[in-house]
Amino acid sequence: MARPKQHKCLFCGTMFRPDPRNARHQKYCSEADCRKASKAASQRAWLAKPQNQDYFRGPENVARVKLWRASHPEYWRRVQGDRRDRAPAPVALQDLLLDQPAVLIGFIAHFTGSALQDDLCRSTRRLLELGHDILAGRKIDADQTGTVSRAPA
Repeated sequence: MARPKQHKCLFCGTMFRPDPRNARHQKYCSEADCRKASKAASQRAWLAKPQNQDYFRGPENVARVKLWRASHPEYWRRVQGDRRDRAPAPVALQDLLLDQPAVLIGFIAHFTGSALQDDLCRSTRRLLELGHDILAGRKIDADQTGTVSRAPA
C-alpha cells in the first residue's frame, strides 16, 4: 500500500501525513489544538444541517432524553464520581467569575434535581420573577405557593 502524500492542516497550516485509513478526508493534523478545531468544525457542519437544528429541542426530544436517563440511572453518578476522584486544578477567582453563567445553570440544575433544558428554563423564569419581586420590595408569602402580595406603604 502506498504511503499517502502530505496534506496541509486546515488549522495550523503545517504539513502532515494523514492516517492511511483516513487519507482521503483527513484535513487536520494530530496536534491537540488541531483536533479541537476539527471537532468544532464537525459540530458546526452537523448543526448546520436542517434535520439536526432542533435535535436537542422540543417535547419529543425531552421525552427521548427522559427515556434514556430512565434506562441509564447510574450514568451521571458514575461520571460525577470520576470527576470527584481527580484533584481539582487550582483556579483563580477571576477565572471563576468568568464562569458565572455556567455556575448559575449548574446550581439551578442541582437545586431542582433536573438538567433538562425545559425544566431549567421554567425554574430560571421562576427564580427571576422571585428576584424581581424581592428587589421591587414586594412581600413573598411564606407558604411558597408563588403568590406575591404588596408590602404596605
